[in-house]
Amino acid sequence: MINALITGGAGYIGSNLADRLMAEGYQVWVVDNLSQGKLSNIQHHLRDSRFRFEQGSILDEELMERVIAQVDVVYHLAAVVGVKYVVENLLQSIITNVRGTEVVLSLAHKHGVRTVIASSSEVYGKFDQVPWSEDSDRLLGPVGIKRWAYADSKALDEYLALAYHGLGSPVSIVRYFNSYGPRLDAKGYGSVVAKFITQALQGKPLTVFDDGLQTRSFTYVTDTVEGTYLAGTRAEALGRYFNIGNGRETSILELAHMIRNSVGSSSEIVFVPYEDAFGDRFEDMRRRVPDVRLAAQALGFEAQVPLEEGLERTLEWFRETHYLANPQGVNR
Repeated sequence: MINALITGGAGYIGSNLADRLMAEGYQVWVVDNLSQGKLSNIQHHLRDSRFRFEQGSILDEELMERVIAQVDVVYHLAAVVGVKYVVENLLQSIITNVRGTEVVLSLAHKHGVRTVIASSSEVYGKFDQVPWSEDSDRLLGPVGIKRWAYADSKALDEYLALAYHGLGSPVSIVRYFNSYGPRLDAKGYGSVVAKFITQALQGKPLTVFDDGLQTRSFTYVTDTVEGTYLAGTRAEALGRYFNIGNGRETSILELAHMIRNSVGSSSEIVFVPYEDAFGDRFEDMRRRVPDVRLAAQALGFEAQVPLEEGLERTLEWFRETHYLANPQGVNR
């Protein structure tokens, strides 16, 4: 039986990864401080003898060493996520994302444990030559613009991972592209899909930042999990970093219309300037599209779930979990 640790395993992606590993017969450990993760995401595993949950911080070296010493592979997903949350909690975001990753990597190196580091498409910044391959340039704004701290923190995570690999650690890196699906935070932290679904179900206006013509490549969570799982099992993944995403490009405005139509809501779509949501001197990227050829070649990864199907599955979960009663303003 393979023993695996998922840091941030009560979070949205982490809990879906836990489902996959449990289905594969793993013994699964989860460490999560529940600051953004939810116990309800892993509740169905808590009585299984193959599942162990430790509530705590990845900054707790004693806790982390006790767990890492007992596992064969670490999937390090714990991080502060969501642009608005990062901007409002800059110091804690940097400490958690960088220092936490260093704790995990140093202990995994000490005990010879394979590690997968979850990074983000944010590392590419606002480089405008898409699709982005793994070795595309990175283009970031000035340090005075707080949002780029997240991109830098995840890039530092990658540098740390590659440095430890240079010392002999079996390490791989996955860069996520706009993952969405069941168990997203209904408040919308880190996900425009969650925000739009919640607004539409509540009959509130769908708030689109800027002109809505900025594009993203939305990846359903089972595809995100598959790419992560492969990076932790394939020998070809060691010492390398991979885009894990869907190559389809969709504008935020188009997404808003798709979700509103799927919900059957009469919510209006309103446009909100970036500065009203994030303050002055905020920057964003216009396009975010992955080149996934390397992941296909080395991992055999290819996104399988079309956006329309993924949105329907996600909407069904939101309705069942958060909106069993018909909220005011929603046409069911």
